Amino acid sequence: MIKSAKVRLRPNKAQEQQLWKSADAARFAYNWALARQKENYANGGKFISHYDLRKEFTKLKQTEEYAWLYETSNNITKQSIKDVCGAFVNFFRKKSKFPHFKSRRRIKPAFFNDNAKLKFKLDNDGIGKFLIEKVGWVRISEPERITAEKFTNPRISFDGKYWYISVGQETEKPTVQLTNESIGVDLGIKDLAVCSNGKTFGNINKSIGTKKQSKKLRRLQRKVSRKYEMNKNGKEYVKTRNIVKLEKKIRLTHRKIANARLNHIHQATTAIAKTKPHRVVMENLNISGMMKNKHLSKAVAEQGFYNFMRILEYKCNFYNIEFIKADRFYPSSKMCCKCGHIKKDLKLSERLFKCPICKNEIDRDYQASINLSKYAS
Repeated sequence: MIKSAKVRLRPNKAQEQQLWKSADAARFAYNWALARQKENYANGGKFISHYDLRKEFTKLKQTEEYAWLYETSNNITKQSIKDVCGAFVNFFRKKSKFPHFKSRRRIKPAFFNDNAKLKFKLDNDGIGKFLIEKVGWVRISEPERITAEKFTNPRISFDGKYWYISVGQETEKPTVQLTNESIGVDLGIKDLAVCSNGKTFGNINKSIGTKKQSKKLRRLQRKVSRKYEMNKNGKEYVKTRNIVKLEKKIRLTHRKIANARLNHIHQATTAIAKTKPHRVVMENLNISGMMKNKHLSKAVAEQGFYNFMRILEYKCNFYNIEFIKADRFYPSSKMCCKCGHIKKDLKLSERLFKCPICKNEIDRDYQASINLSKYAS
């Protein structure tokens, strides 16, 4: 099994400058290839393969205006062009939406490194280093997490504060003795996940730390908005140094909140997988449909349902646990877990399920998890 490892890079100033150049080259190549494909598509032309696009891009690099692209690795721009072509293929196969241009301000800086040229070494003093093309040997944190000699799909990215490298490593699956337990997991907004074995994982957005950071974020956003209005020059907004400082604080606060949410999801999914059930059942939620509800869309986005399902699925796969997605229309919340009666008029505001047949009273989320654990695929 290929398992990814993401470790922090510790570049010096010269190396960091080269990392930024590589990220800019990757973004430029992606936007150029996308513009070329869109122009060709609008004119009724056939799909341009990445081989032909790369030939055109090589001619572009030979001009004086774009000679700076030679300062970065050729594999970076080559992979960006491949990514655009792959995005177009997925669009035509109706697997994804139409690809968009990458904005310098909004998109996370990232680029590809050729896996054949990526090398790792561990010095005698325990310092781990990665050899990155046109950058050199860069120190890393947590070198003990790198256990393989060959890597798949290496990606270098910047999260607003630090540079990271993510690599895929061949890992053997552990031999685990599974129990006969079947666990149902019900996702919700009140609590992130309620399990049929009685475990409940709360909503991280209601914790004191996350509320404090969210309040800080709102204050910073209001402050920067006022400064933009104060420094408005006609119809144009002037970005002062103080605005740049505030935007950096906003970016770091966003990062802190996102990391707290992701960490909470990892802790919850690991706790479920380490109970070693023989199967885990979840609802196949229509997340895109839930996001259209203007009253719940923000809460759904903050909970990260899609990330939870994706992470739990690969962790179950790692421990050889069967992962099942129940039918989208399976009445897990409306069906009594004792007598099987379906209460069709159950409202979302009713948190306590009261069965009119057997007089069973139970929390609706806990009941949903019990029904999911009994789901027959």
